[in-house]
Amino acid sequence: MEAAPMFPEIQEIVASDDNHPLHDFTVIYPQQVEWGDMDSFGHVNNVVYYEYAQNARIYYNRRLGLFNEQTSSVMAASLCQYLKSVAYPDELWIGVKVKKIGNSSLIHEYTYYSTVQKAVVAIGESVLVYLDKLSGQKKPINESQKDAIAALENINQEA
Repeated sequence: MEAAPMFPEIQEIVASDDNHPLHDFTVIYPQQVEWGDMDSFGHVNNVVYYEYAQNARIYYNRRLGLFNEQTSSVMAASLCQYLKSVAYPDELWIGVKVKKIGNSSLIHEYTYYSTVQKAVVAIGESVLVYLDKLSGQKKPINESQKDAIAALENINQEA
């Protein structure tokens, strides 16, 4: 599984600060806040954070080669806790990592960091279940995929 390129300028900033809230994330996705992401209250609408998480999750999965022609995925659960309002213009750095590797699922964790506010503005979590495209049945995550995730995340699969 070949990793997609990271964003070296972001990695450098985060790695140089041991107290940066994204320091423990190996995958960070930059998300531009667009004017149309805001609602009539002048801040990013709550639903948009789920789209941002989806973009980061897809980036993560592509980075590890978890998508292929035989596999699809469905969102089994998701949540987002909003800590501070965000408005255009801003760029969010979304740290995404795997919190738990299941038999056919991954629990992803997200931290949304505002580059304008220099603060965490939201945190979230999701459960993604992998399916066989032909049968529609749950598809186990194979050992090489689990090993690649564990190596990237530096997590112990025995836990």
